[in-house]
Amino acid sequence: MKQALLFEHLDNEKAKCLVCAHQCILKNGQLGVCRVRKNIKGELYSLNYDRVAATHTDPIEKKPLYHFLPGSTSYSVAAMGCNFKCTFCQNNSLSMVKDESGIYGERISPEQLLAAASRHGSKSISYTYSEPTIYFELMFETAKLAKEQGLKNVMVTNGYMSSAALEMMSPYLDGANVDLKAFSEDFYRKYSGAKLAPVLETIKGMKERGIWVEVTTLLIPDLNTDEEELKKLISFILEVDENIPWHVSRFFPQHKLVDIPPTEPGVIFNALETGREMGLKYLYGGNIASEKWSNTYCFSCGELLIERSGYLTRVHDVSAGKCSKCGEVIPGVWPCGAGNL
Repeated sequence: MKQALLFEHLDNEKAKCLVCAHQCILKNGQLGVCRVRKNIKGELYSLNYDRVAATHTDPIEKKPLYHFLPGSTSYSVAAMGCNFKCTFCQNNSLSMVKDESGIYGERISPEQLLAAASRHGSKSISYTYSEPTIYFELMFETAKLAKEQGLKNVMVTNGYMSSAALEMMSPYLDGANVDLKAFSEDFYRKYSGAKLAPVLETIKGMKERGIWVEVTTLLIPDLNTDEEELKKLISFILEVDENIPWHVSRFFPQHKLVDIPPTEPGVIFNALETGREMGLKYLYGGNIASEKWSNTYCFSCGELLIERSGYLTRVHDVSAGKCSKCGEVIPGVWPCGAGNL
């Protein structure tokens, strides 16, 4: 256990967790929505701080981040738990915790995580797989050390962190992929046990703080595929920044949504075409084979800049953050220290 960084003492040994948008008010002995943060006699503790449940060296494209050090690897780290209850969660073995007895993992310190990342030649550390907001203390301490050693930090997140957590993390956070699961409060409430508005605030807050942001939406047949709703989602991204890459992913039956068929490829392609027609510059398909929606092209002249096949990436010439043919600035975080946010 480790004492939480963000909480408020209340009367009668109650504590208010301030790390995510749920803002749980907990009695003595009570667990938060995430099931990994606990009030013990008026003090809030992280139960998963020293329980690293997964580590792996991944291509950065797997996060997915397509405009962030392309072709590099990211040392990926996770502890158990999540502040969402998504019925379609693909990592439910890590994210869904019923009680304290279900929290497993190895005692691996932030220093050991950094040493492992260095051994594997990774350019960044990704806090991923489950929801990094609710292992905030482990992420925060590791990120500070990573920054000191010249490694970049990445969150793969549902975006439900509090403004206080974002403010505290932002000096050390270089990039994030945020799941924007739908543009409907009803969808978030019914299928994720959360609200839409805090996610939108996180996306805006990250951009305002100079963090590189990419957005992913998993399209589930009939649940979040309404054309008008998707247009509202696209309009929101455009309002924040037309250069935000939007990854539209194909759903496959999993967890509790096993009776819903896989998303038809045409639904994915139509959403991407709508995004392009409305003005988004960088669009990508996920969980689907498509050369057109996998590669990165210069928005200005159409030059092929980054070629992808699965997680195999061939970077042509965008190391300086510009198109090699026409000189157009390509937003992202690139090698050689070039960064065009």
